[in-house]
Amino acid sequence: MGDRTYAAPTTLSEVLGLLADRPGTHPVAGGTDLVVAARVGKQPLPDSLVALHRVDELRHRHVTAAGATLGAATTHAWLATDPAIRERWSALSDAAAMVGSPATRATGTLGGNLMNGSPAMDTGSPLLVLDATVELRREGGARSLPVGQLFRGPARTAAEADELLVGVHLPPLPPRSGSAYVRLEHRRAMEIAIVGAAAAVTLASDGRVAAAAIALTAVAPTCVRVSEAADLLLGHHPHPETFARAGALARAAVRPISDVRAGAEYRGAMVAVLVARALTTATHRAGAAGDALTGRTP
Repeated sequence: MGDRTYAAPTTLSEVLGLLADRPGTHPVAGGTDLVVAARVGKQPLPDSLVALHRVDELRHRHVTAAGATLGAATTHAWLATDPAIRERWSALSDAAAMVGSPATRATGTLGGNLMNGSPAMDTGSPLLVLDATVELRREGGARSLPVGQLFRGPARTAAEADELLVGVHLPPLPPRSGSAYVRLEHRRAMEIAIVGAAAAVTLASDGRVAAAAIALTAVAPTCVRVSEAADLLLGHHPHPETFARAGALARAAVRPISDVRAGAEYRGAMVAVLVARALTTATHRAGAAGDALTGRTP
């Protein structure tokens, strides 16, 4: 092992230069995952670290009628409490409020959560149903891609070694849209999702579902969308029976694993339950009338 190096630049161009000049350099923002992994012996600290906490460009946030652009160093605490995110992109706010503890949320970042590449990350499924895109930048170039294309597998992303995730863009949602994220956990704080489900719903003027998206957490190698389950809702009035059928289709679309936290069969059963819950909350947020959820025939 060579000598460890640590740099804390103040500009994005400096960060990109270090990533280009020092192969194997690992960017670190909040460090909540990196430090924990090192402490428990899961993964040693990289030999070369570049800290991002002093780079103001990565903390930039711009929310307008054209959508939201969030710097990669945006914290979970900000996402959980910002009024515009809570109202217009509720699923992401739901997820951010569940991450770790208050201290973790104050330090941990959106970019770090995504680049960690965990299939149990809480922000992944909300960003999938919200059709988010991410920007990757390197010295001399940048590219944008849908967030689903960023995920490649456990602890793997599409970013090259000299690329840095610098921002996330959320497009505006149509009128009468709502979204939600729910998860199953053993405890209320400092927990990792056993199963999670995100949903986004847009209602037509007659109350029928005009658009829908569903994504799942911790039941596949990455967070995944389940399009067939979402398509089932189109053209129907919101109804618990329709949501239950969508949940059953979502369950059939994935093959969760068994591990120390839950068995595959249990995870599969909970997929159906959580999808129905996420759809119910998303539809309420989209402005569905109360009788549409309780008495109308699907």
